[in-house]
Amino acid sequence: MMEAATADLRATGIESRALQVGALAPDLTLPDALNRPVRMSTLWQNGPLVLIFYRGGWCPYCNLELRAWQEQLSTLMHMGAQLVAVSPQTPDNSLSTAEKNELAFPVLSDSALQAATAFGVAFEMAPELIALYSRAGNDLAVLNGNGRWVLPVPATYVIDRDGRIAYAHVESDYRERAEPREVLARVAALRDASLI
Repeated sequence: MMEAATADLRATGIESRALQVGALAPDLTLPDALNRPVRMSTLWQNGPLVLIFYRGGWCPYCNLELRAWQEQLSTLMHMGAQLVAVSPQTPDNSLSTAEKNELAFPVLSDSALQAATAFGVAFEMAPELIALYSRAGNDLAVLNGNGRWVLPVPATYVIDRDGRIAYAHVESDYRERAEPREVLARVAALRDASLI
């Protein structure tokens, strides 16, 4: 069922419809895990911003990805970059995810799906997936606090100081994520270009 759902999602063209390299990133304000507002432009103006969209703390692939990025955090900071992860979870559930994975970077809540929608990575879950997730005890409409069964596809963006997307990896397959070395290479290129 999951293979078919992934193929159906890919067939919608979500990967090509999502914001791509060269586009201006939406300047949104989202609450962090402690419900404090965080404005995206404040982050990218301080250095390149690595923005990760993940599905939620209930997703084992997302937790692996978040922990992998935690391991790269000092490298990113040394390059002058910012790192933030965004999911549709409520701030309380985002806090649980951050604590469980021992994350030292901001985890933002996009319960209203404004970021996922603005970046073009949000999708409505198919009825058979809703039934499957419900049976597994993952009532996303409740976990996300919005009454909706909508998720972002996994996506990673690098946004430069001008708010322009310099790297985009959007993937319909929830098991596939951007390779940190590719992202780090793009951040390094942005850093090197700013030194010239």
